[in-house]
Amino acid sequence: MGISADSVEKQAQFRDKYQLNMPLLADTAKEVATRYGAYKEKLERTTFIIGKDGTIKKVFPQVKVEGHVEEVLKALDSIK
Repeated sequence: MGISADSVEKQAQFRDKYQLNMPLLADTAKEVATRYGAYKEKLERTTFIIGKDGTIKKVFPQVKVEGHVEEVLKALDSIK
């Protein structure tokens, strides 16, 4: 799933524009981002791999979009 500080409406536009098939959640108060440490003075793009048991398996802080999908897929393979 994806979580952003954007509004529900902006999330829907983003989902539709990129034809995403995953839920996108609006964290406009930045509560989730703060709890996960992805919000300090500003939001930082961060990816978390969370296991079925609810534990955080891997964190990718300060994500750069280019090449990130491959990086995450590689990490998922090593976690299995």
